[in-house]
Amino acid sequence: MKNKTFQPVITVFLVSIALLCMSFNLDTNKTINDFHLRNVDGRMVSLKDYPKAKGFIIVFTCNHCPFAKLYFQRLNDLNHKFKSQGVPVIAICSSDTVNFEEDVFDKMKIKAASEHINYPYLCDAEQTVAKNFAARKTPHAFVIWKENGNWVVKYNGAIDDNGAEPLKVKNPYVTNAVEALLKGREVEVREIKSIGCSIGFRQK
Repeated sequence: MKNKTFQPVITVFLVSIALLCMSFNLDTNKTINDFHLRNVDGRMVSLKDYPKAKGFIIVFTCNHCPFAKLYFQRLNDLNHKFKSQGVPVIAICSSDTVNFEEDVFDKMKIKAASEHINYPYLCDAEQTVAKNFAARKTPHAFVIWKENGNWVVKYNGAIDDNGAEPLKVKNPYVTNAVEALLKGREVEVREIKSIGCSIGFRQK
């Protein structure tokens, strides 16, 4: 009898904890620090290099992840569409190259050339930028926007809702977020869990 009495209470407690964890799984309205990372062309890149930028589409990605490979060309399309409007794409590889040799800098350069990317592809060798953003997957997209001189996360999560079939995308989350911000509106969908390979952070 005692077990029957307390079981609903325990169930409610566990569900509440699960919902709480889900609600803090992703983070918007977080202020992002600038970074200084090496691009595949050898130059160092920071957000301050784009003084006219209204915002950025920052995507954590890598060479080895099958899901990330589906999006290199879509990032080209996003950059082509929004860079001229003041919202360029920047891709960042924060992979643990000890475990994923395919993601070393020299192979990033080869990947960038083979995909004909039109955006910076930066090497976060120390994984500090991924930690600052709280990036978890590849790909994991963030739309950040300038507010009072700070870069604030307005969207983070999946790029869209169909990695395998781009022509069947129904919810282009990043595109919708950027278009809303350019029109001075709030982003309706601000958090969608990213799907892909986990970013393995090295243990110090």
